[in-house]
Amino acid sequence: MNKNLQENGFLGHPKALSTLFFTEVWERFSFYGMKAMLFLFIVQEVSEGPQSGLGIDAQTGGAIAGLYNSGVYLLALPGGWLADRLIGQRVAVLWGGIIIALGHFSMVATEVHIGFFFNGLLLIIIGTGLLKPNISTMVGDLYQDDAGARRDAGFSIFYMAINIGGFAAPLACGAVRQSWGWHYAFGLAGIGMSIGVVWYVFGQQNLGEIGRHPRSTPDEQVAAKKVAVITGLATIVFIGLFAALHFAGILVLTWVWVAQIMGYFILAVVAVFLGYVAFFTGLDWAGTKKVLAIGILFVVTALFWSAFEQSSTSLNVFARDFTNRYVLGYQLPTEFLQAVNPLFIIALAPVFGALWIRLAAKNLNPNIPLKFALGMLQISLAFLVLMIAAGLAGGAAVDTNFSGEQGQVLPTWLCLTYLLLTTGELCISPVGLSTITKLAPAKFTSQMMGIWFIAAALGNLIAGQVGGLTANYPHRAIFQVVALVVGVTGVVLLVFTPIIQKRMMGDVK
Repeated sequence: MNKNLQENGFLGHPKALSTLFFTEVWERFSFYGMKAMLFLFIVQEVSEGPQSGLGIDAQTGGAIAGLYNSGVYLLALPGGWLADRLIGQRVAVLWGGIIIALGHFSMVATEVHIGFFFNGLLLIIIGTGLLKPNISTMVGDLYQDDAGARRDAGFSIFYMAINIGGFAAPLACGAVRQSWGWHYAFGLAGIGMSIGVVWYVFGQQNLGEIGRHPRSTPDEQVAAKKVAVITGLATIVFIGLFAALHFAGILVLTWVWVAQIMGYFILAVVAVFLGYVAFFTGLDWAGTKKVLAIGILFVVTALFWSAFEQSSTSLNVFARDFTNRYVLGYQLPTEFLQAVNPLFIIALAPVFGALWIRLAAKNLNPNIPLKFALGMLQISLAFLVLMIAAGLAGGAAVDTNFSGEQGQVLPTWLCLTYLLLTTGELCISPVGLSTITKLAPAKFTSQMMGIWFIAAALGNLIAGQVGGLTANYPHRAIFQVVALVVGVTGVVLLVFTPIIQKRMMGDVK
């Protein structure tokens, strides 16, 4: 291993971890800053001055936000494949960061033409698909000779980078947006990613040979180039065909329709793939049951993300319209409340990690399906809290036809909601990917890891569409439906936990 990689130059870990850590901080700063503003900007009414939004209706805006958030996860799969087969992780991360920054700067020009807005979203999706999976792979490569506790500690430190960026971004971007306008805030997100790129470039000497070359033979690279070219051309032709049909008036496309079709397509692809692996690859019955267990966890995970990601849509609107954000005479930007979840993660992740270890020592550690069930029940409880808050706010929060003076509630209601969302997340998210790798057949491990990203993509897609209902349905009704669906899922999973664990998952715990 390269000498620089062995030096304990960053919190007792390789110097290279600092390069990747701060690159991730700024990438997440740009991502969460934009995410905190996106839906609000789309649905904000058109007006004079820097606070003017796009004025798009909430249902369409939710579909756009859902497709964007979904695309970020979906492109992580080809982004990882491209790095493994053709360009290497190091180049993928560099170009990913550059493309993300260009995307944010494109959005700055939205007031010139709305095309810059959609161009920016597309660039950020592509850039994140290149950067996100590959920077995590490089962190793993730093510990290729150490599969023990030091490796886990390294990933824990790296995970903190995500939450530091996620905490700082809504505060900084929200303050800039409220003071100077949306476009300056988008620019700040781009500046953040640019800082990350510069840091990454100047930290290259710390990385040694990590991520420099693709993980493929010359013959595999030749084959991969052919696949990449054919896939790229097919994608361009597919999109171009639908665009031509749309502009010719033969097939009128809407963002809502595209989002719905994308959701059905994802479900169909996952069902066919899992069915193929389970029944047509020569697995024994024990292996087949484990694949079916992955299918169950996929559905639960998608529903989890569909509720959790309401934070950037319906919860953001509730914070804007129905929450009293005045502190000492100053109205806090709506985006500030998006910083609460990362703050709780930073505070509680070590607590939950220690809790599982202590329970395991007493042979009381909940099994995997039980943790998922507990997580879903906490998410349901979070939306029950929101139901109460919406009832207290009254007015349009419980009746879209209300025309009187609107009430508001204290931000502590949303803080309590985010606390429950965080504890639910800590019961599901940290164990989900690990569980899938344990259940997956050996020769399908990489593909099964992609199932986790696809579940998140589907969940984000649903979340956007649910959040888009805020213009047509009162918030209390939306929160009630989410609480009911997630709660019933949690109860059903709780009831069937013994069957899933003992009869399907076997010795996987």
